[in-house]
Amino acid sequence: MATPAALLGHGGRLGAARTAWPDAPTPWIDLSTGINPHPYPLPAFAPETWSRLPDPESLRALERVAATVFGVEDPARVVAAAGSEALIRLLPRLLEGRRIAISARTYGGHAEAWRGAGAEIVDPGDRSADLRVLVNPDNPTGRVVPPDQVLDLADGPLLVDEAFVEVDPSGSVGALAGTSGFERLIVLRSFGKFHGLAGVRLGFLVAEPALAARARQALGDWPVSGPAIAAGLAAYPDTAWAAQTRLRLIEDTVQLDGLLRRAGFEIAGGTTLFRLARAADAPRRFEALARAGILTRPFPWDETLIRFGLPGAEQDWLRLADALETL
Repeated sequence: MATPAALLGHGGRLGAARTAWPDAPTPWIDLSTGINPHPYPLPAFAPETWSRLPDPESLRALERVAATVFGVEDPARVVAAAGSEALIRLLPRLLEGRRIAISARTYGGHAEAWRGAGAEIVDPGDRSADLRVLVNPDNPTGRVVPPDQVLDLADGPLLVDEAFVEVDPSGSVGALAGTSGFERLIVLRSFGKFHGLAGVRLGFLVAEPALAARARQALGDWPVSGPAIAAGLAAYPDTAWAAQTRLRLIEDTVQLDGLLRRAGFEIAGGTTLFRLARAADAPRRFEALARAGILTRPFPWDETLIRFGLPGAEQDWLRLADALETL
């Protein structure tokens, strides 16, 4: 059967998968996203976290903590929002520019947002573009542009989406975004992917103070929920957990690469939160995995590619290994 269109735009569409393959065994294993399957162990939140409106002072405290993690000296340059996706959709309303340079084979939300605002998407090599968008590390290839090369691109307006940079923060240029000499550099950071808490919806904009202030005004008084603020305040300072998690993710990707190679896939890229695999008969393999209750991520622009997130529980690893053996 043809892959449902809903599964081609984003990962995580389990509802569409259940509809397409109603006889698949349950529970489904969702490997279609690049989210850490071992989330940060949040403490119990105080009842008022849920019952009261978010406190503006708590939000500012979160932005200060995030600024410290990102290496940003001035917290006024850091703006919290309900996920980096919300910021992707907001920026076309705040930035001037009608010709936006974005790769056709990167995260599609950027081009979708700018097209929705009436902009023209042009080739990344077009130096006359009003704004360049770089996803770094790239999604889905995992390609990393070193910081010095990223900064070379910042001679003009540059938006860098660092949603997956938490796996190796040394690749971030967020500390320089909006500083002297890099006023036109804008960086997006994501909380939920690395911390395995995508459901809290928390992301950050790092930009020069004037743009940051305009973003805050556009987002309104309560841009982030109380539980999301509490989650960020709890997780970001826990550097020991982050260091241990980076090591575990490396081990898990080595294990996943082994399973995929034994099943006849070529590893085409990825980060330690997801792997991009290639096979000539990838559409058949995608459907076979779906019929086994395992959702992966296909790509309409290259039918030989499938992206695999990391399994979490041991039984999920075993189910994936069994399903791969039958391909």
